[in-house]
Amino acid sequence: MSEAAEVIEAEARRDVRNRWLLSMPALLIILLAAAGPLLIVVVYSFLTPGPYGDVQWQPTLSGWVNVFLERDIFDETLSLADAHVSIFMRSVWLSLVTTVLTLLVGFPTAYFIATRPDNSRELWLFLITIPFWTNLLIRTFAILQIIRNEGLINTIMIKLGLFASPVQMLFTDGAILTGMVYVYLPLMVLPLYASMEKLDFRLLEAGYDLYATPFQVLRRIIVPLVKPGIIAGSILVFIPALGAYVTPSILGGGKNLMLGNLIELQFGQGRNWPLGAALSITLMLIVMVALLFYVRNAKGAGGRHG
Repeated sequence: MSEAAEVIEAEARRDVRNRWLLSMPALLIILLAAAGPLLIVVVYSFLTPGPYGDVQWQPTLSGWVNVFLERDIFDETLSLADAHVSIFMRSVWLSLVTTVLTLLVGFPTAYFIATRPDNSRELWLFLITIPFWTNLLIRTFAILQIIRNEGLINTIMIKLGLFASPVQMLFTDGAILTGMVYVYLPLMVLPLYASMEKLDFRLLEAGYDLYATPFQVLRRIIVPLVKPGIIAGSILVFIPALGAYVTPSILGGGKNLMLGNLIELQFGQGRNWPLGAALSITLMLIVMVALLFYVRNAKGAGGRHG
């Protein structure tokens, strides 16, 4: 190797080393602020719960066992934890239904905005993003005031003579679903709009010229082209809905728990930090599976449509 090549190689190594040194403070902050607390939760999940809501440094798998199983207090036999399984199923079910409903509402909304003149799109997007300016707690209480027994919906139905007495809508799965659809709808609309804005609408005209029906145009042209936006919006809605805490707590009234409420209950009243930590990691694993699904489908969609 010539002397000039050695100098260039040494300079390249020095440049890489300097870059790592300059990045080290940021990497340490990320490690301590993100990975550090997560590591603590992982460690806590393998410890023994203390008598006063803390942990004892005695390694055990009881926290992980109690995620889906429960031990009988008399003979210590293990059986399926029906309450936990029910909460897991309810959380996944409500999150999936929330995702589907926001897609059904958000798809035509995004299409409407994407087909408006350029000078009016910003106004419609502004109206979509307005709820983000308000605290989540306030938005949830607004939904509560609408669906409670003396709320707007019941008042209108009674005045119209449709019902003689208020319909119980609050503190049900339907109330939680309504609140989550309202809260997470903008997270579905914005990715869909980003995909539809790039859509070449001449392709739709070509489909109609070839005697395709509106449904065929939707199924064969629009949906395949905006699939990345559908997947991204679904992930953005499903993940926070799965770990929702405020909306189920207020609209569910403590009777219809979701995973976020169950985790808070273990760290609070239950005083079982290892179980709460194990539930938190389980929730994170479910989120990771959803993200892997998104990445795989996003790459496939990108490969097919450029």
